[in-house]
Amino acid sequence: MSFLIKNIGIIPMTADNFIIEKGYLEIAGDEIKQVAAGQAPAGDYERIIDGTNLVALPGFVNAHTHAAMTLLRGYADDMPLMDWLEKKIWPLEAKLTAEDVYWGTMLAIVEMIRSGTTCFADMYFFMDRVAEAAEQTGIRALLSRGLIGVGPDADKALAESRELVQHWNKSNHSRVRFNLGPHAPYTCPPEYLRQVADLAGELGVGMHIHLAETASEVADSLRTYGLTPVAHMDSLGLFEHPVLAAHCVHLNDEDIEILARKRVGVAHNPESNMKLASGIAPVPRLLQAGVTVALGTDGASSNNDLDMRQEMHSCALLHKVNSMDPTILPAYQALQMATLNGAQALGLADDIGTLEAGKKADLILCKVDGPHFIPRYDIIANLVYSGQAADVDTVIIDGQIVMHNRVIRSFDEEEVLERAKYTAAQLMTR
Repeated sequence: MSFLIKNIGIIPMTADNFIIEKGYLEIAGDEIKQVAAGQAPAGDYERIIDGTNLVALPGFVNAHTHAAMTLLRGYADDMPLMDWLEKKIWPLEAKLTAEDVYWGTMLAIVEMIRSGTTCFADMYFFMDRVAEAAEQTGIRALLSRGLIGVGPDADKALAESRELVQHWNKSNHSRVRFNLGPHAPYTCPPEYLRQVADLAGELGVGMHIHLAETASEVADSLRTYGLTPVAHMDSLGLFEHPVLAAHCVHLNDEDIEILARKRVGVAHNPESNMKLASGIAPVPRLLQAGVTVALGTDGASSNNDLDMRQEMHSCALLHKVNSMDPTILPAYQALQMATLNGAQALGLADDIGTLEAGKKADLILCKVDGPHFIPRYDIIANLVYSGQAADVDTVIIDGQIVMHNRVIRSFDEEEVLERAKYTAAQLMTR
């Protein structure tokens, strides 16, 4: 399909604060063919979208979540992380079925698309059903089967991961791809992590891991290995492969230097970290050191939403007050973390993260004529500080219109909502 979006403001994310006040985008197949200012040239387009009162920007990349945990939204609130996991979350997760995970993921995808997310990185189990949900709905996804090295299914999980990578990563152009998902240093012993790293090297994929999330995790690692979690992972060779590290809240200077030198991507989850009182990640220091820091929501059981706009807003404000410096993380940088940095952290920056010719057509069109956008002195500041999920009017992924005029076109949203309600009710009876 080829189509044109005309009369639209464009934030291409190709240079700091660069904005096309009025321009056009031409899309051919799954790629952006042209992005330019001014009037669009005449052409034989299959479809034309008038972008008046809209602005186009790259779709948001949710760099860390557990999509199916939408079924656990509100189930275990106001608890510290390890109590939350051990007393509430893990016991209920043991009752989840593959069908539960499918409908929980479908519910998450509805929420993500409606708030402008076009790509997400997910770690969970029954990941064949997560991949099925992503494939059916049109969203882009980098998935990993969670690996728990201390559990009885550790070897089986590795074998499943191999099969998932080999099945879904056959084509370099696949919208749904897999990497490996060692859960965390405290659930994966050193020998198991070495096996995961060896498999990553064999398959040519990266890894997605929770890292340095709490102060107790760091203390336990120092007591057990004499190393911080980051230094421990480095000593085991994990960082010789591409790694997406979620959280990275409790870091020392050496940790930051390792993450920068080894080009580890960090998924910052400010709202989840605040809600679980895990701490505040040293994001300004990481960015200054050259670490790619993206944004993620974490699961809806610890956030409790999957709204990347809200995550941007929280991120920018949190680090200003934490540093007592209102200039520390400006609006454009927060938007960059939600778009281009997310693409870089997931290893997808050649395809997504900016609006320019040759990139995949993953973009969103946002309404900017609401009262919270007026006056419009700085459109980027408005998007980050006053924007809302409901401003997202159109979502295009891989050149396909997934949502237009706030109506999801690629699947039946009402069916998903009803099935998710039923699935959650059934889960609570088990």
